Amino acid sequence: MTDGEQGYGADDDTPLAGYAVLATTFAAGAGVFAAVARRRGLRLPDTVPAWDVALLGAATFKASRLLTKDKVTSFLRAPFTRRERDSNANEVMDAPRGSGLRHAVGDLVSCPFCTSAWVAGGLVGTYAVAPRAARLVCAGLTAVAVSDWLQYAWSVTEQKAEE
Repeated sequence: MTDGEQGYGADDDTPLAGYAVLATTFAAGAGVFAAVARRRGLRLPDTVPAWDVALLGAATFKASRLLTKDKVTSFLRAPFTRRERDSNANEVMDAPRGSGLRHAVGDLVSCPFCTSAWVAGGLVGTYAVAPRAARLVCAGLTAVAVSDWLQYAWSVTEQKAEE
């Protein structure tokens, strides 16, 4: 860390400037969306039904896991992460690599909790512009999440039957 950078301490390598770039990018994206929506006269819903919130939540969960943990999406994370180990159900554990912005992006793309805010932002934006299309996409992602749980339940049942 250089003298001009703020951090948590002398030995800390937390990429605060990189996090600031990511937070600014997210906020700018939300701002651009809001400005374009207003300019085009988009009427936002007065309320969001609980069912849609549940659907958006389940879809956000699944999309975040797909982006941050799935083997097939490793090519998206590879420039910013290194593989630590394989996990269960074709998931992987990646860790950020590099420093500065690269490390900050690595933190983002390897953390389903961190990525979920970005995914939710995209899904909610889609819901605001095209609710029927958003519900369809969310229904598909939710179906995959339900399928995952059923696969786990089947595996547990199968293991217990073999005991």
